[in-house]
Amino acid sequence: MERIDGRKLNELRPVRLQTGFTKFAEGSCLITCGDTMVLCNASVEEKVPGHVTSGGWITAEYSMLPRANRERSRRDVSKLKLSPRSAEIQRLIGRSLRSAVDLSKLEGISITLDCDVLQGDGGTRTASVTGGFVALVLCFRKLLEEGKIAEIPVRTFVSGVSAGIVNGVPMLDLQYYEDSRADVDLNCVMDGNGGIIELQGTGEGRPFTLEEQQRLLELCGHGNKLLQSRQREVLGELV
Repeated sequence: MERIDGRKLNELRPVRLQTGFTKFAEGSCLITCGDTMVLCNASVEEKVPGHVTSGGWITAEYSMLPRANRERSRRDVSKLKLSPRSAEIQRLIGRSLRSAVDLSKLEGISITLDCDVLQGDGGTRTASVTGGFVALVLCFRKLLEEGKIAEIPVRTFVSGVSAGIVNGVPMLDLQYYEDSRADVDLNCVMDGNGGIIELQGTGEGRPFTLEEQQRLLELCGHGNKLLQSRQREVLGELV
């Protein structure tokens, strides 16, 4: 099956990670995956939520700009009026990033990752995880330089990518044209050892088999390995 953009079935869209994209955030990264663009900003507060009794905390907020998609969507004006989709995605991002960090080394510090979709063409949640990790590490570097933490508390790299089955064919990193037609859609967040942090799989058009799931996981493993290689390129010796 030939893909609309000419990619191979196991090929990522072109990925770009622009660090330091904004001036004031402690860490920032603009991630571009094909035509999907997400701005990830990490902000620091020297306090923690009430449920945190020791160490620090990492959370995320996710939103799509009104014209990030083909039709205008309503703006998320407050946490109380978040769309169910945005609320679910930001919880995914927060869980994924916390899994990569030793929170005990962030005593009294909270970091919020704001992931704002500037343009959506499929894979916005996984792009938010991948770009959010880069912004988070850059934030840790600033905290280290300021003497607010003793070391960068990253235990592993983390990234996310999608795969799906379109017209019976498994393929990696779906853009919107493919995603909207997929019989099966799977999002996978992995650590630096290829371990699964989060897996979201849905039979959109039909149920899928264990064998099909395994094939999609293999594609995601390949894609996440490539994404983490890109993260290492831009982060250098920061981790």
